[in-house]
Amino acid sequence: MNSRERFLAAARCEATDRPPVWIMRQAGRYLPEYRALKERHDFLTLVKTPELAAEVTLQPVRRFETLDAAITFSDILVIPEALGQNYRFGNGGIAMEFTLDSPEQIRRLAAADAVFEKLAYVPAAQKIVRKQLGDTRALLGFAGTPWTLATYMIEGGSAKQFSKIKALAAEQPEAFSALMEKLSDAIIIYLKMQIDAGVDAIQLFDSWAALCTAQEYEALSLKWIRKIIAALPPETPVIVFAKGMAHFAKAVAESGASVLGTDWTHSLSDIRKSLPAGTKLALQGNLDPAVLNFENAGIVRERTRAILDEMAGDNGFIFNLGHGIQPCARIENVAAMLEEISHAQR
Repeated sequence: MNSRERFLAAARCEATDRPPVWIMRQAGRYLPEYRALKERHDFLTLVKTPELAAEVTLQPVRRFETLDAAITFSDILVIPEALGQNYRFGNGGIAMEFTLDSPEQIRRLAAADAVFEKLAYVPAAQKIVRKQLGDTRALLGFAGTPWTLATYMIEGGSAKQFSKIKALAAEQPEAFSALMEKLSDAIIIYLKMQIDAGVDAIQLFDSWAALCTAQEYEALSLKWIRKIIAALPPETPVIVFAKGMAHFAKAVAESGASVLGTDWTHSLSDIRKSLPAGTKLALQGNLDPAVLNFENAGIVRERTRAILDEMAGDNGFIFNLGHGIQPCARIENVAAMLEEISHAQR
């Protein structure tokens, strides 16, 4: 069983020889080879140049033979940019070029099909990667969910409270729905472009799901996730990663998703037990990313083994972190984690 077969089998809840593994943000700042490229090119240049994006995507799977999947090097905010709201990174985090603060500004956003031209560089990079990987490893595409993208667009970037997006949804529901419809349509087009380019699976990042109560989640986010999944080819596995997944797992399980990606704050076995009996749904996660920053690699091995033991015998399990790997993660810790996984038995 090669890596691609292993990953796809687990996503379908089929038996595998060991749990497949990939790492959120595995292509990035913790790798010295990425930092060397970054000295010559800024982030957006790396994202928008297919050859460079392909190189960054391939770096971690070249270094770590145990990784079963490559995830496309890009950013969730390419969708707002394609619709006319540019972004940049500053000392305070993400800054949008302007804030969407009126229904008129929402109406002035480009049509959803603008992504065909504006984001053509993403499938171009994926075709390069697919050719390099062949059939040996899985290739993942991704997008942010409408809710998570809208938080940045309405708040104008990173924020502490995210009160504006909640106010828009409550006080101007028509404007909120218009924005979410446009984002959903753009994401559907974008993901279909990635599937046509050869990706094996899609991950939807609902990084700001935890801003919602369990009661709010359906109207604010899950409704739009359902629309997106329903529009995609049913044979393409869709992973939904949500911060706070434990609170939404039952609802997301009925969204059409193939895999639930979970953060590190609840055990995977507890989330499995919370799902309706007979639910055929894979789980992905959920090592605390901070563990990879520790000086003691023995603790990394212990925490990794604990998750492997917890999920032993569960055919629908994909090992990952509970969020993206941090820039200060130690290479030797990543190697230790992957070595433990490579020795795991079903």
